[in-house]
Parts: sequence; structure tokens; C-alpha cells
Amino acid sequence: MQQLDFQELAQALGDGIVVCDAAGTIVFWNAAATRIFGFTQDDAVGRSLDLIIPPRQQQRHWDGYHKTMATGETRYGSDVLRVPALHKEGKPLSIAFTVALLHGPDGKVATIAAVVRDDTARWSEERALRARLRELEGTTMG
Repeated sequence: MQQLDFQELAQALGDGIVVCDAAGTIVFWNAAATRIFGFTQDDAVGRSLDLIIPPRQQQRHWDGYHKTMATGETRYGSDVLRVPALHKEGKPLSIAFTVALLHGPDGKVATIAAVVRDDTARWSEERALRARLRELEGTTMG
């Protein structure tokens, strides 16, 4: 059986892979993450996740992040989480992701890996459809 090169696999995937340590410092960033967020691997690795989290979402994000690190539990291992994010140019994004909790030798969560997809187009389409539906409901109600 052929040995799999996980570094090559992670760089070849179309979804972004962002891995952070217990403190929320980015330790891995693949090519698709660069495509999604605009930050290169050199820009991102060693920086806080705040790099891509809108300021008004940061407190909520860190509350959940630290709870996950402490409990070793997340529902986003299989459930997709959809949240706002930021591109390097400052433009808002909508991302969808799942996470994997990776444990250290002590059995505690050591890193969190997120598999990220840019969901901005779908989110914008849904928003436009909801607005159109409200508009249509308003004309039939009157």
C-alpha cells in the first residue's frame, strides 16, 4: 500500500485547512486557506485567529474556543458551523466549516483543525431570496 503524504494532501485539497494550538495561534495554513482569506501561509502561521474573525464576533468565538479546549467536546465535528469571517482586504466573508480535535500525549486537546469552505456566494443568494420573499409577502398581504 502506498504511503500517504499528508502535507501534500492538505495542500492539494480545495477546502481550507487551518490548524490552531491551544491558545488559538495558527500553526498550519494550506493553499486553499490562502485562496479563501487572502493571507499567505507566512502571513497567517504564528498569528492569532483574530486575523480572520470580525471584531464583533471575537468574544463569542473565544468563549466557544476555550470551552472546547477545556471540555474536549464540540458539536462541530460533524455539524457545519456557518459564521462571518474577514478577507485580508477587509471584505466580509461567510464561511462554513467543521473541526477536528487533535489530542496530545496527555489526552487533552492540543490543537483544533478546521476544514473551511467559502460560503459567501450561497449566503448572499439566500439573503437575496429572503428579501425577495419578504417583498412578495408584503404585496400579497396589503
